[in-house]
Amino acid sequence: MARFNYSGYDAKGKLTRGSIDASSSIQAVERLTERGVIVVDVALIEEKAVRHKMKLMSLGEHIMFCRSLASYLRSGLPLADSLRILGKQTRDKRLSVVFSALLASVEGGKKFHTALAESGAFRETLWRVVESGEQSGSLIEVLEQIAGQFKMEEHLRRKMKSAMTYPVVMAIVGIGVVVFLLSYVVPQISVLFTDMNRVLPLPTRILLGIAGFVNTFGLPLLAASLVLFFVMKRRGIRLRLPFMRGLRERLTLSLVMTHLSTLLKSGIPLVQGLRMASSMDANPKRWLDVADFVKAGHRFDKALEKTGFPEEVVYVIRVGEMGGDLAEALSNVGQNNWEIAQSHMERIATLIEPAMVLTLGFSVGFIVVAILLPIFDISSMVR
Repeated sequence: MARFNYSGYDAKGKLTRGSIDASSSIQAVERLTERGVIVVDVALIEEKAVRHKMKLMSLGEHIMFCRSLASYLRSGLPLADSLRILGKQTRDKRLSVVFSALLASVEGGKKFHTALAESGAFRETLWRVVESGEQSGSLIEVLEQIAGQFKMEEHLRRKMKSAMTYPVVMAIVGIGVVVFLLSYVVPQISVLFTDMNRVLPLPTRILLGIAGFVNTFGLPLLAASLVLFFVMKRRGIRLRLPFMRGLRERLTLSLVMTHLSTLLKSGIPLVQGLRMASSMDANPKRWLDVADFVKAGHRFDKALEKTGFPEEVVYVIRVGEMGGDLAEALSNVGQNNWEIAQSHMERIATLIEPAMVLTLGFSVGFIVVAILLPIFDISSMVR
C-alpha cells in the first residue's frame, strides 16, 4: 500500500487536507469520495523512502518473477491482478514490498517498464526488455525469453562457484600458512643467525625482506584493501580483467542478438530494434552506429562489418538476411555466442585450479627452502 496526500472540500464546502493509504491514486480518490470529500489534488508520498529501501533482487528472484508473471499474463489475467497475486503469494516481506510498489505505480498510470526502473529492485536488462515488449505487444514472450537468459546465467554462475570453491579454500589455507611462517618462524631464524654473526643465504635474505615488509605494512595494506573493496562495491565499480574481455564480448553479443531477434519477430523495425537493444550493451554507441548505417540504406551485414563486428557474426547475418530469415539468424548468433562464452568460462575455471596449486606450491616451497638452507649451514658448523 502507498500513502497519498490529498486536498479537497468536505460536504460543508470546507477545504480539508490530509493523507490516505491506497494501492493507487484512483483508489485513493474512490475512498475519499465515499467519505464525502470532493478531491482537488492527490499526490503520492513516501515513494522515495520505499524505493530507497529496495535492494536489487537476486538472479533467482528475477527468474521467479519473470516466469510467474508471464504465466499469469498468458492465462489471461491483467497486469495489475498478476502483480497483486504475486504480492500475496510471496512469503518474503521484501519482495512483497517490491510487488506492492509495482502495483501502486501501475495502477497510478505509469508504464510497467517505468515502474520496474523506478523501484530499483530490478536489473536494467529486465526493464529495457519489458519496455520493448510493451512497445511491440509481446510482453509475455520477452518475459519468457529474459527468464531463460537469466536461467542460463544462473546455471553458469553456479558452475563457476562450484569450480572455484576448491581453489579459494586452498588460497585461504595457503595464505594462512605463508603468513604464519613469515610472521613467526622466519623472525626466529633471523635472530638465531644474527646472534651467530653468520651471513644468511640469499633466499633466506630475500624471505626476511618479504617478512619485514609484511610485518610492517601488512595490516595497513589489509585495511586499505578492505576500504577500497567496500568503496568499489558501494559505487558499483567492477574490476575488468583483461583475459575476461573476450568472454564479456560473447555474452553481450548473445544478449543483444537474442533480444533483437525477439523484437523483429514481434514486428519491430530493424532500426528501432537496434536502438532499443543497444541499451543492453556497455558500449551502446556501436549499435546506434549500425542503426544509422541501416537507416542510410546499407544492408545490415554491411553495417555490422563497417562497425567492426566479428566476421563469423557478419557471415551468419548475411546468410540470414539474404535468405529472408534475419530473426532466426540473429537467434542463432545469440545461441552460438552463449555456448562459446559458456565453454570459455568452463575452461577458465578448469585452468584456475592447477594455476592456484602451482602458485601456492612455489610460494610454500620457496619459504621452506629459505628456512632449511640456514639450518643446513648450522648443521655443518656443528660437525
